[in-house]
Amino acid sequence: MNHALSFRNLTLGYDRHPAVYRLDGEIAAGSLTAIVGPNGAGKSTVLKGVTGTLRPLEGRIAFGGIARSEIAYLPQQSDIDRSFPIAVTDLVAMGLWREIGGFAGLRASHRARVADAISAVGLEGFEKRPIGSLSGGQIQRALFARLLLQDARLVLLDEPFTAIDARTVADLIGVVRRWHGEGRTVLAVLHDVDTVRAHFPRTLMLARELVAHGPTAQVLTAENQFRARQMCEACTGPPHTCGRSAA
Repeated sequence: MNHALSFRNLTLGYDRHPAVYRLDGEIAAGSLTAIVGPNGAGKSTVLKGVTGTLRPLEGRIAFGGIARSEIAYLPQQSDIDRSFPIAVTDLVAMGLWREIGGFAGLRASHRARVADAISAVGLEGFEKRPIGSLSGGQIQRALFARLLLQDARLVLLDEPFTAIDARTVADLIGVVRRWHGEGRTVLAVLHDVDTVRAHFPRTLMLARELVAHGPTAQVLTAENQFRARQMCEACTGPPHTCGRSAA
């Protein structure tokens, strides 16, 4: 089996305090994988490590023939500056940055692709709206349209369905399944285990350390979820410091 990502004795953290400790495992190329775990389990930290935002304190992340330029990353909505004076079309067009650069103008073919991406996420009629006027669900649709244009081999999503309406969740899950059908690798941090069970064939459960990784039905057991909560509750001291990892 080809792997898009491999984690080897990976420790990630902040100010030398581990948030993810000695993670080992592989993410299969073309897989659709959820990352789950209690609050503070290190889920978002793993995505930051993959993007290169965080450098490993120990170990490494290996890519199976994927360049960092072929990674698309959607951070949490709380990390998005919605006060920036930009329209929906311009936000979505940023997905073409790797292809056309930061200063080149959009040709007619580019504008058509932007329009197609906006249509694909159900935002027709919002093209000229400033992003600050959008609801949570609408801004998430726009961000997914931007991801569509990035045409990435590896898509990282950090809590993509949090605090948005059910119809938007259903539409965006459709986009995720489209990516999966195209053979792209999708790795998503999620909290709703019902969504994970319904739509994500594979799951990686974290509690600062690996709890389980494999087919979702085998990972999302009551026993594993209880163990993950216990492991996170055992963490003491400053943020991102665990009694076990400090040993």
